[in-house]
Amino acid sequence: MTNNADRTVAVSLPFTGKWKVENSPLRRVPSHGTHLLATTYAIDFVGVDDDGRTAPRVSWRTAFATEAPELFFAFGRPILAPVTGKVVAVHDGEPDHEARRSQLALVPYLLGQQERLRQGTGAIAGNHILIAADDGGAVVGVMHLRAGSLRVGAGRHVSEGEHIGDCGNSGNSTQPHVHVQAMDGRDPWTARGLPLVFRSFGEKPARGSTFITRANMLPQEGSIVEAQ
Repeated sequence: MTNNADRTVAVSLPFTGKWKVENSPLRRVPSHGTHLLATTYAIDFVGVDDDGRTAPRVSWRTAFATEAPELFFAFGRPILAPVTGKVVAVHDGEPDHEARRSQLALVPYLLGQQERLRQGTGAIAGNHILIAADDGGAVVGVMHLRAGSLRVGAGRHVSEGEHIGDCGNSGNSTQPHVHVQAMDGRDPWTARGLPLVFRSFGEKPARGSTFITRANMLPQEGSIVEAQ
């Protein structure tokens, strides 16, 4: 039997601009705390500005309530195909819900986790696109896209770097971000997660001040990355 941990998949960052790394597999595996839905080696990116902020301001709502997803820099940013291949699944129609930076607002959200699981993949992954890489090595998915922004349909062949949708806050998402994962099949309920590396990017470590060129590796938790 092939060990999936040895089947590393090389992809490109699915965006331009600056993004903060969350849930990096370099911090822990499974990266999201579960193997469910083939998320073993998934990674999240939250759009930021040049100062590393996810939103231009804070208010009383930041500490005590929810906030509009449109407030955040990531919301509506173009999401690009991380690989060249055939689109094997597309899901749209999930709403972009309110964002939650407040610990108080997170409580009812966390309590609803099991119900979202019962509702199916869309309630967890949100609006998403799955692409079977041309080399036959993996299916790569981008999740939590903005409702109505998906530009491709199932069966379409896409090129790496092609604009396929926009960042949103759909599905199991506390603020606008993009989730990237690779797996050994097209059904997240039965597939197993595959490790990812990114071909080329700049990375500013969490305690660093300058960007360092990286190749064929993963970024660290809390660092800022940009495509190169």
